[in-house]
Amino acid sequence: MAKKVNDSSRPLGIFDSGIGGLTVASAIHKIMPNEQLIYFGDTAHLPYGDKSPESIKKWAIAISDFLMTYNCKIIVIACNSISSVAFELIKSHIGNRAIIVNVIDPIVDYVCKQTNSKSIGVIGTKATIKTDIYATKLKAQNKKLNISSLATPLLAPMIEEGFFNNKISKTIINDYLSRPKLKGIDSLILGCTHYPLIKPEIELYYKNKVTLFDTAGIVANHTKEILNLNGLLNNGKKTKHHFFVSDYTAAFAESTKLFFKGKVKLEHKNLWK
Repeated sequence: MAKKVNDSSRPLGIFDSGIGGLTVASAIHKIMPNEQLIYFGDTAHLPYGDKSPESIKKWAIAISDFLMTYNCKIIVIACNSISSVAFELIKSHIGNRAIIVNVIDPIVDYVCKQTNSKSIGVIGTKATIKTDIYATKLKAQNKKLNISSLATPLLAPMIEEGFFNNKISKTIINDYLSRPKLKGIDSLILGCTHYPLIKPEIELYYKNKVTLFDTAGIVANHTKEILNLNGLLNNGKKTKHHFFVSDYTAAFAESTKLFFKGKVKLEHKNLWK
């Protein structure tokens, strides 16, 4: 029997190009342990950051349709690149069947309403930075803000390959953060869901003199608020999660252990046969 539209027991969908979205999935699971998660990592096409907007939109719609076969009550786009170029399209495509959440608006609202930041740096993929979406949305709320955006295209693939907390990652991270564009910032938005995995290294570079805003916790709290407001928070029995990937990789399988302690069984699903 199909679940009703307002049924709080419906699952929560999350998707990303790869492991970055797991930072969001993990944060959501910690504060909403009764929610059933349906996760999709499009590992066949990662990284999304250097792909065309047309390709990103095509893949995002296909993944959204797949998540809706599980009758998700809410879908969290756990990827800045997708949120930058395809959020409105996905929202229109899904219509009133599910609530759609992106990872950009919660960060923008948090920075503008709960901090005193004045000079903000933004690092992210080429796709995200090219849209200038963070600067546009931040300045829409506070015109006095000084925004400096920098594309850091090597970071996401580096993290996907497991290169963090080592000499290689330190060299690449320090090279990006030392660029003139980020000089004088008082805070930094980690504009990619992969980046919380290198947050300790970024903190080490700045020696706690720059405030860091990462996506996971802020988006998780925002998602919980939305579910509460709509009477969709699941306080019932825990159910089995499903984690799908479009291309099985050993690196992704290992990364899931960082967040879910080996409890994740990856399921392969090719949506583009």
